[in-house]
Amino acid sequence: MARVPVMRAVVELLESEGIDVTFGCPGAAILPLYEAMEDSGIRHLIVRHEEGATHMADGWARTNGNVGVAIGTSGPAGTNMITGLYTAQADSIPMLCITGQAVSSKLHQEAFQAVDIVEVAKPVTKWSVQVKEAALAPWIFREAFRIARSGRPGPVLIDLPLDVQKQEIEWDPELDAPLPVQRLEPHPPRVERALDMLLESERPLILAGGGVIGAEASGQVRELAELLGVPVQVTLMGKGAFPEDHELYAGMTGIQTSQRYGNRSFLESDLVLAVGARFGDRHTGALDVYRGERRFIHVDVEPTQIGRVFGPDLGVVSDARLFLEALLDAARKREAHRGFDEWVRRVGELKRTLTRPDDYDTVPIKAPRVYREINEIFPPETYFTTAIGLYQIWGGQFQRAQLPRHYQVCGQAGPLGWEIPAAIGVKSAEPDAEVVAVVGDYSFQFLVEELAVAAQYDVPFVIIMLNNEYLGLIRQAEADGFGMNTEVDIHYDENGTDNVALMRAYGCTGARVFEPGELRGTIEWARKEAVNTSRPVLVEVMIEREASTARGTSIDALIEPEPVANP
Repeated sequence: MARVPVMRAVVELLESEGIDVTFGCPGAAILPLYEAMEDSGIRHLIVRHEEGATHMADGWARTNGNVGVAIGTSGPAGTNMITGLYTAQADSIPMLCITGQAVSSKLHQEAFQAVDIVEVAKPVTKWSVQVKEAALAPWIFREAFRIARSGRPGPVLIDLPLDVQKQEIEWDPELDAPLPVQRLEPHPPRVERALDMLLESERPLILAGGGVIGAEASGQVRELAELLGVPVQVTLMGKGAFPEDHELYAGMTGIQTSQRYGNRSFLESDLVLAVGARFGDRHTGALDVYRGERRFIHVDVEPTQIGRVFGPDLGVVSDARLFLEALLDAARKREAHRGFDEWVRRVGELKRTLTRPDDYDTVPIKAPRVYREINEIFPPETYFTTAIGLYQIWGGQFQRAQLPRHYQVCGQAGPLGWEIPAAIGVKSAEPDAEVVAVVGDYSFQFLVEELAVAAQYDVPFVIIMLNNEYLGLIRQAEADGFGMNTEVDIHYDENGTDNVALMRAYGCTGARVFEPGELRGTIEWARKEAVNTSRPVLVEVMIEREASTARGTSIDALIEPEPVANP
């Protein structure tokens, strides 16, 4: 067997795992890997901050389902990646972070930029490991990809000491291949019991979480819903798992990202089949109200998720797609058919009557009007990235999503600044797709330097900013819970930070909008400008400053910020 540089073996291995682009920043402790990548088929985008690299890898992975790869050198490069690792872990996104490290003989001597990144990363990874012997490298990388993809997907970190990177090993790519990933099949009696419970109910709901999207099971959810006539809700992470224009779509339940008809439909249901959902606290609110008298079937690929928030009436450990396929097969064998027409009509009535207005023509612009324009302008095939704040809540309430993987949100960790690098990752995965990042004025500036990456590598997308010159969600929380308005106002001068000028500083373009009648024309201009310049284009929308969202502590008692119809 031929001897080859170990990093050349690693790079060829990455290619065989389907990696065609990586995101990172070279440094002295990782240069042998970069040398091996130089003549490979892997494209590399040099980032301006290692956290940005992780979010780009995250967006890439969410788009195509493969393992996104971020690379950094030793010391602060790895610690800068921790937020991205945490985000991927919280949202079940497969990711590989590769860090350089000081030479092995110096690790106990507090060498320059030597930190025990393996221990630092352990709480936010599925596996964190250092390669101590060069011959182990291919096997560790294969195992890292297997772990990242297996069960509940998530991030892994591999640390590479410089001396290990410089060695040669015996390796033959013709004899090597990715390790198989075992998909967890459901226990058949539990599938049959789940079907019993569904057919015994009168007002069932299917709740599709992010695990449905990760398992590529959206088609099976739709097939089951249409076969039995069961309405479908989604969680925030599951948005896009079921088309929102479908007659069986029953909205989203929650104390923040929700529809009024979604909460009411949930409260009137008597059984919930939750597939790939975690029962996060922003979804459930007060558990006594959420649980009520209804029964729950909880399906998850991770056994320790079942019963973590509350004990369901039936738990099923399974890959989401395999469970749904088994349930469909069982339903067909029993010749079960659509049988909840009265309930479907009731859900339809709630959808028509329990709504929130979005057709405001007032100045300053009200946020729901922005999402009305987004829904009308962009086709279903558009990819969206969005992060955390009032705009995430408005997005969950007002923006429609019809396709899986097209509405991407950092749901559980909620790091500010995620949207721009994630959009770069999405566009790197789908170069011909239209991509839109919906951002807040504060989050925009957290990783704004990654605009330089998009400009340098000709990565066009539209940025729609909702600018209230406030830390809006925290202002709302302060007002609701503490009766104060403290250290959340970031307004100064005329319009605060000149974000359009900031775009120009990075070689990009933008425009500011003050009136609702300007929205459509400016967004359409931005779409064309992004194509013409092959760079990001900003539409900065100046919305009312002290805007609020619907919110509360339980799903039966939300505070509505604007007058709503109560039929």
